[in-house]
Amino acid sequence: MALTRRELLAASGTLAMGVSGLSSSVHAAAISNTVKPKRLRPGMSVGLVTPASNVPEDQELHAAMDLVRSLGFSAEPAANLFSRTQYLAGTDQQRADDLNAMFADTDIDAIFCVRGGYGSGRLLRYLDYDMIAANPKVIMGYSDITSILNAIYLRTGLVTFHGPIAGGNFSNYTYEQYKKVLIEPTQIARIGEPPEFETRPGVVDWKNRLTTIVSGVAEGHLVGGNLSLMVTLVGTPFEPQFEGAILFLEDVDEPPYSVDRMLTHLWMAGKLEQVAGIVLGKFTDDGYDSNTFSMEEVLRDRLEPLGIPTLRGAMIGHIEDKTVVPLGVRARLDADAGALTLLESAVS
Repeated sequence: MALTRRELLAASGTLAMGVSGLSSSVHAAAISNTVKPKRLRPGMSVGLVTPASNVPEDQELHAAMDLVRSLGFSAEPAANLFSRTQYLAGTDQQRADDLNAMFADTDIDAIFCVRGGYGSGRLLRYLDYDMIAANPKVIMGYSDITSILNAIYLRTGLVTFHGPIAGGNFSNYTYEQYKKVLIEPTQIARIGEPPEFETRPGVVDWKNRLTTIVSGVAEGHLVGGNLSLMVTLVGTPFEPQFEGAILFLEDVDEPPYSVDRMLTHLWMAGKLEQVAGIVLGKFTDDGYDSNTFSMEEVLRDRLEPLGIPTLRGAMIGHIEDKTVVPLGVRARLDADAGALTLLESAVS
């Protein structure tokens, strides 16, 4: 006898719950063994990749190689670094091949992404996670690279790094944060605090301010990145492990209603209730108009009811002064003190 629509929906729900449960157990197994890559040292070889979009002109790729050399490394371009296919930096296979090759090459010590843009999510099914796990090394980028950072950490346990790309200069602040996490690591390190600012009569820091949205202290493993990309991972085999995490989020060119929509999606999917704490970076160029809630109103409306320690304003995002956030490392968030502290070194 044919099933009714209600019976079909019920059966589908049961199946979905089963798949979700299996997915969660796989996630837990994958991350139970956190792997730390070797810290960066002068003279190492750094591979340059473009897993998403490419820069407009070749000279910018040469400048990216010069930037890597300025940091004390040799710069090794991926085979398809100069490829372009419309808004992508070559075909999906070319970009995936480049990333797999960089991990497989024992002469490459670390991997820096040149830019974000769009396209990283298209590669996730083509990456060789077993091989990546067998060849742990630093991989760093942000924005669209969020997909790759979270997928690699989820599938291999390898700590990955949400930080500056090779396609632009490091500010003094960014360089110091980069050194603190990747070059001269300590067991306890505070990251993401605003740059030093000299307050004087009539002059205060308007740009970089920390705001406590929900008071409290929380500890957990760091997970997150660009909000738009985190939302796209939910419900896929690459969904991050939100349970017990310190979730960090940032975005650019998203108006308040769009941020509202994405946070609402994470809430309806039950992900926000699972995290231990939330760190909001910068939401820049957010397209205000006269008929809108402010970004502050949206963030408070969506996050205050959770009762989870939440801090806004960390130096994470599409900004000149940005920190390096290691995915998978345990951290403490003190929302009242405005402090995000790594509780262990991110590299070995």
